[in-house]
Amino acid sequence: MLDLVRRHKQSAPGSADLASAVPVAPAVGIPSMCSAHPVVIAATLRECAAHGRPALIEATSNQVNQDGGYTGMTPIDFRRFVESLARIEGLAPELLVLGGDHLGPNAWRKSPAAQAMAKAEVMVAQYVAAGFRKIHLDCSMSCADDPVPLPEAEIAARAVRLCLAAEQAWRDAPDRGEPPVYVIGTEVPVPGGAHEDLDELAVTSPEAAGATLALHRDAFARAGLDEAWTRVIAMVVQPGVEFDHHKVIDYRPEKARALSAFIASQPGLVFEAHSTDYQTPDRLAQLARDHFAILKVGPGATFALRETLWALAAVEHEWLGRDAADGEGLIATVLGVMRAEPEHWRPYYQDPARLQVDLAYSLSDRIRYYWAHPRVQGACAALMDRLEHSPPPLTLLSQFLPRQYDAIRDGRLRNRPAELLRDGAAQSLRPYLAACAA
Repeated sequence: MLDLVRRHKQSAPGSADLASAVPVAPAVGIPSMCSAHPVVIAATLRECAAHGRPALIEATSNQVNQDGGYTGMTPIDFRRFVESLARIEGLAPELLVLGGDHLGPNAWRKSPAAQAMAKAEVMVAQYVAAGFRKIHLDCSMSCADDPVPLPEAEIAARAVRLCLAAEQAWRDAPDRGEPPVYVIGTEVPVPGGAHEDLDELAVTSPEAAGATLALHRDAFARAGLDEAWTRVIAMVVQPGVEFDHHKVIDYRPEKARALSAFIASQPGLVFEAHSTDYQTPDRLAQLARDHFAILKVGPGATFALRETLWALAAVEHEWLGRDAADGEGLIATVLGVMRAEPEHWRPYYQDPARLQVDLAYSLSDRIRYYWAHPRVQGACAALMDRLEHSPPPLTLLSQFLPRQYDAIRDGRLRNRPAELLRDGAAQSLRPYLAACAA
């Protein structure tokens, strides 16, 4: 990652007009896939292997922690899980990079700060000990006994606590490997996605970014972390991109020009852009050129996975008929489980009149929390098994999965449900790889 940042700083072509017809070379950068879904991760690893590109796979503090998170995995579990998929998909070990996203007290923010931070220190140490080498230190959220918002000086002080835990874990590791690199700062909204409809976002000002940087630099220095500070590679800021339930706020480079100029003047430092899901290919490329060299995607990938599964369910219905399904079918099963167990979507979907549409189609993709549910897994497996044993005609794929239909006609894909699903998930990553040079 340090080398990637160096190459970006040496070669970033800078801002360009999105409307220009003149091709502009992509900037050096890297997509960051933040998902725990095995199909999404496998698709990412296969795409990166096919192009000889590094694969940056990240887990969040809510997904993976010492208590198991909502995936049931600890950091070492997640590493072994991803490495097993990398071997299957043919990615060279040296091209796999593991990262931890929003590592801080977020998973325990309902507890007092002392308890939440103690848990966060354990979590960060476990991530580093397990071989994660890109660590996002995010202590921006208020805990149960904190003021709201949390003062930036306290955010920086807590980030230092986690960095100290990470550095100690690296020194204590039997096989150290490369030391961790760090990302500081956070974006709005907090991890998990927007709770409300959005119309426009304020871009972080250069003054605010500079203040965050200075506070963290000084806090690191006071803690004797000068050498670790040389491995702080990125800041998370708000470039003016986000999505809510049914619309996307697109990147407008003219609004981020001053912010881009600020980071261009900072040696060894780039921006990390969160919530870039659903940005167009041209806007992703412009973000990379404007020094947002790390482009994170997560819900957009599982949204593409859900779209493909919904299309496969439609193909199954047309091809095999309603009587072929055991029980109520995939879509009804997923939505039934979500309604029966609403804890992952209730704070987000507030309008009863459009609840059915939000549950199934919201860009925030709260469905991603339910794919591991036993009933949902069973319904997915049944759908895939039926289509494996009775491959549908290409006319149905042309109707419901036209991109995969074209790939089959070109000989790039087989009419097998697992391949169709993986290719559907990969659609979300390909614009990122195109936006970033290796």
